Amino acid sequence: MKPSHIEHIGIAVKNLDESIRYYEKVLGLECYNIEEIKDQKVKTAFFMVGDTKIELLESTDSEGPIGKFIEKRGEGIHHIAFAVQNIEDKLKHAEENGIRLIDSAPRKGAEGLDIAFLHPKSTFGVLTELCEDKNK
Repeated sequence: MKPSHIEHIGIAVKNLDESIRYYEKVLGLECYNIEEIKDQKVKTAFFMVGDTKIELLESTDSEGPIGKFIEKRGEGIHHIAFAVQNIEDKLKHAEENGIRLIDSAPRKGAEGLDIAFLHPKSTFGVLTELCEDKNK
């Protein structure tokens, strides 16, 4: 598969505004993008740390994936995302190697990326996201 880099680390938070303040005031990072992804029932905020992004995720619906995650596990690291090329081929490769897919085909995610998730039950407990920027 050979990802090119860690695209971002997703962190589930209860309150986006409070979390943004921590990342800006304490860590000295700058939030450069906030957007809502309605079909995923989430509002996101992004920060750059070197070449890697931090994505804060606040649920807009308690029945959405982030709402359920926080209810079950509390706030914290939700997923790690890897940048790949030819995401469709990478999903096929993962499935051929016994990895359970959450998304059998890519869908649109934040910042216009094509995204797909691999199930944590087959990735040693880590929800893994594959991301492709088709504009590059």
